[in-house]
Amino acid sequence: MLWFWIGFFAVVALLLALDLGVLHRKAETPTLKSATYWTVAWFTLGLSVTGFVYLMYDNQWLGAHLHPNDMVSVRPGASQGPTAAMAYIGAFLLEYALSVDNIFVISLLFTSFRIPTKYQHRILFWGIIGAIAFRLSMLAAGAWLAHQFSWIFYVFGAYLAFQGFKLMKPEPEEEEGAHDKKLLIRFLRRFVKIVDGDHGGQFMIRIDGRRAVTTAFVCLVSIELTDIVFALDSIPAVLSVSSTVFIMVTSNIFAIMGLRSLYFVLAGAMDQFKYLKVALAVLLIIIGAKMILHNHVHLPIWVSLSLIVGIVGTGVVASILSRKKEEAAASLRLAAQGGGDEGAAGAAGGDTRPAPLPEAAVVAGARPSADK
Repeated sequence: MLWFWIGFFAVVALLLALDLGVLHRKAETPTLKSATYWTVAWFTLGLSVTGFVYLMYDNQWLGAHLHPNDMVSVRPGASQGPTAAMAYIGAFLLEYALSVDNIFVISLLFTSFRIPTKYQHRILFWGIIGAIAFRLSMLAAGAWLAHQFSWIFYVFGAYLAFQGFKLMKPEPEEEEGAHDKKLLIRFLRRFVKIVDGDHGGQFMIRIDGRRAVTTAFVCLVSIELTDIVFALDSIPAVLSVSSTVFIMVTSNIFAIMGLRSLYFVLAGAMDQFKYLKVALAVLLIIIGAKMILHNHVHLPIWVSLSLIVGIVGTGVVASILSRKKEEAAASLRLAAQGGGDEGAAGAAGGDTRPAPLPEAAVVAGARPSADK
C-alpha cells in the first residue's frame, strides 16, 4: 500500500502545482463560465477515481483489502471491487455535499474582510493546502479511534445528530462572522502587526523594516479554522460510509480540491438553495442514527449511497421549484401593481379608456374586454 500512497500524494501535488503555478498564475476574477468548467472538471476527476478504486480492490493490488467493517456488505468469496467503488462514491458525494455549507461561511468571511474577488482564488488555494494537511491528521486520528474503540461510533453518531438538529436552527451568520473576526484580530495583534488593505493579495509585507500581515492573511487563518470546525462533521460522517483508510482519504481530498471552483459557482447563489441546508441537516441526523445503531442495523453501502443522493437531490430540487414559484408570484404582483397604477393615472387625467394590459398578460394571450 505504500506505493499507492506515494502515487496518490504525487498526483495531488502535481494537480495543485498546475492549478496555481500554471493555470491560475494571474490574480483575476474567475468568470462564471470558467468556474463552471473547472467545477465539472474537478468533479469528473473525483468520480473517475472510482474506476481505479474498483480495480485496486478487485485485483487486491499490493495486498489492498477493505476494512472488516466494510466487508459486511461483501458476500463470502465475492470481489471487493464493487463494494469499494460504491464506498468511494458515497464518501466522495457526502463530503462534496457537506462542503456546500462551508462555502456559505467562506463567502461571509470574504465579505467581512472585504477581500477583492481577484484575490479570493489565491486565498482559497492556500486554504486548501492547509485543509488537506489538517484533514489528513484528523482522518488518521478518527480512523485510529474507530479501529481501536468501537464505542467511539456512539460518540460520533450523537455528535452528528446534534449538529444536524443545530443546522436546522436559523442562525445570524453575519453577526457571528463579524464577532469571530474581531476575536481573531485581537488574538493575532498580540503577536504581529496587522495592516488593512489588500496589498496586491500578499499575506505579509514590510513596513518601516518590520514584518506585518495583511487582512488577506487573517482571512486565510479564519478559513483554516473554519475548515477544522467543518471537519469535525465530515470525518465522522465519512466513517459511517467506509472505515477503509485509503477510501476515506482519497474521497475527502478529491472533494476538497474542487471546493475553490465550486465556491465561485455557488457563492453568489447560496440564497437560492434554501432547502439544501435542511437536506444536509436531515442527512447528518440519519447518519448519526446509523452510527449509533451500527451494532443492530447493517445497511448495505448502496443504501447509504442512495440516501445521500436522494436527500441532497431532494433539497436541491425543492429549492429550485420554490425559487421558481416565488419568482412567478413576484411577477404577478408586479403585473397587478403596474396595471393598477396606470389605471389610476388614466382616471386622474380624465381618460376613460381601459388601462393597457401588463406585458406578461399579452404574452400569455389574454385579450382586454370591451367597455360597456
